[in-house]
Amino acid sequence: MKIYTKFGDGGQTYLASGIKVSKTDRRVDLYGSCDELNSTIGLALSFAKDLKLEPTFLNYLKGIQSFLFEIGSELAGYVPKESKEGTVVLRSDVESLEKEIDRLMEVLPEIKFFILPGGSSLASSLHIARTICRRLERDLLVYIESGGEIHTDLRIYLNRLSDYLFVAARFANFSTGNEETIWKSRTKST
Repeated sequence: MKIYTKFGDGGQTYLASGIKVSKTDRRVDLYGSCDELNSTIGLALSFAKDLKLEPTFLNYLKGIQSFLFEIGSELAGYVPKESKEGTVVLRSDVESLEKEIDRLMEVLPEIKFFILPGGSSLASSLHIARTICRRLERDLLVYIESGGEIHTDLRIYLNRLSDYLFVAARFANFSTGNEETIWKSRTKST
């Protein structure tokens, strides 16, 4: 398989459905942002290599990365034939994120203040992944509001995924002994 086809040189591409579109098509933006999110989680995992972290946590992140590849395909117009729902996302995928969030939260200290993104390289990259996920979710809503069709469970999954990534960043800092940075207002005295 050739990596380059030269077809895209003219600013066109094909969706997974076979439809020819401009590279500025909203669908291309959506699956491009999903790829960016996936790549950022890959970056986060690269920072975890030499850390002594819970294998369940790392495997869960790897699972999300693999699942995002399927979601990206769906955003590119692929409709899974084997799914009665018309999406690769199942309610159980959302429930799994919720269970994992709850599991990680059990060991984390209670949040009493706003937390600034940062800490370890792993946590910082998970915070970046969270913001990319939020952008993807916003772009998805713009697409839907302009008449595009995206399954509701996919939208819900991305919303919950951004929540998970926030908790995962906190868990990464906690697990590596990195303190979180508390936001301090410049206008309020401490």
